[in-house]
Amino acid sequence: MNQLDFAGRHAVITGGATGLGFGIAQRLIASGGSVTLWDRDEAAANQAAEALGDRAFALKVDVSQQPSVAKAVAATLAHAPRIDALVNSAGITGPNVKLWDYPVDEWRQVMEVNINGVFLCCREVVGQMRKQENPNNRDTRGYGRIVNIASVAGKEGNPNASAYSASKAAVIGITKSLGKELADTGIRVNCVTPAAVKTAIFDQMTPEHIAFMLSKIPMGRFGTVEEVAAMVGWLCTEDCSFSTGAVFDLSGGRSTY
Repeated sequence: MNQLDFAGRHAVITGGATGLGFGIAQRLIASGGSVTLWDRDEAAANQAAEALGDRAFALKVDVSQQPSVAKAVAATLAHAPRIDALVNSAGITGPNVKLWDYPVDEWRQVMEVNINGVFLCCREVVGQMRKQENPNNRDTRGYGRIVNIASVAGKEGNPNASAYSASKAAVIGITKSLGKELADTGIRVNCVTPAAVKTAIFDQMTPEHIAFMLSKIPMGRFGTVEEVAAMVGWLCTEDCSFSTGAVFDLSGGRSTY
């Protein structure tokens, strides 16, 4: 494992109790930092924080609800002096069906979590980041790193996954927008677009959809949590200083642009 420098820094990770969020938390702690896991499953979040050790904290948060997110920011700052990084990892897949058969309520739920959740978390955390001192340049206001977990599906559109694909395309769009809005500050905003990574989220997909995703990856395998965590971890550090509003692929060769 290459060493990243996140020493003395604190990150908020949404959906941090399992999967990519938990793996990213492990990498940031191994890099010297501390984390607060935001997750709607309180028991799983507490269990994850206990497994991560004394530099991990857990909060029950519904990222789709603004009051819950605002309360979580205040609660995080009660035990951490700063929020140096925000990783928006919370997400759901929705059903694998044709668009014309897609249940309206489930479409709304995917959008509420996958894109509205990113909007609300960025909206509430950016206010804090803009107030923070930049350790590298006191003349540049604010400091922070925001990393949004999008998907290659947001670039290419997966059949039988219209809500997921559309929501992840929106995550790419909001990343580019916010990155430009904060470009004159010390805050950097980027996203990653993984191809399929085998985590518990596969439990929400049909075997046929999983096989389709694998068939699209030239490397012939799924990505690993550790591979995603390595890239996200770097994007959370001060070394990521000239990239903002950018999209970083983790697709095993699938992405064509």
